[in-house]
Amino acid sequence: MGYISVSGELSTEKVIERSRFITTSAHVESEEEAQAFIARISAKYKDATHNCYAYIADSTGNSPRFSDNGEPSGTAGMPILEVIKNKKIFCTAVVVTRYFGGIKLGAGGLVRAYSGCTAENLDAAVKLNYLPCEEYSYTVGYENADACARYFSLNDCELKNTVYLSDVTYIVDVKKELAEKFNATLFDKLNGRVKICKLNEFYFGFRV
Repeated sequence: MGYISVSGELSTEKVIERSRFITTSAHVESEEEAQAFIARISAKYKDATHNCYAYIADSTGNSPRFSDNGEPSGTAGMPILEVIKNKKIFCTAVVVTRYFGGIKLGAGGLVRAYSGCTAENLDAAVKLNYLPCEEYSYTVGYENADACARYFSLNDCELKNTVYLSDVTYIVDVKKELAEKFNATLFDKLNGRVKICKLNEFYFGFRV
């Protein structure tokens, strides 16, 4: 199963009743990455009144975390998290930085401000569909190298590297759901004269 997340890092800014809100979102793949991102943004805006945050650090939504960072309980961190959940985005962290402008917003106003800033930022962010992929090496003799390379060029995969030694080895990424058929077809096409070795599994982001 794949998941939707933001690509890279995005910062947006808005002024509400003289308070300056800076929203920063980022793709994270672990709780450690999320905490490091939050620490970096909080240090960047260390003079701010609040650095409130929320994140879902996995692809299943099982590890949500949030903080009001001094705002009244339930008015910042949870509203940020609810927006992330409602947009069905995973592996994503959001920090909303507030510089207080002298006008109190009240509980309802704070909820609207933090949720609204988060929604605007995530709507503007580039979203990717992260799908499980597999990396393979394909080793063939030179007599089959052109046929192998042509097969890769005509199919849904990414040729990452080619190594020329006594044989030719191609390093290729394939979507996991396509890998079995992809490999079987190539094996048949070359009459079994290819050595296929699985190297790695990972998630890769494709444009939504």
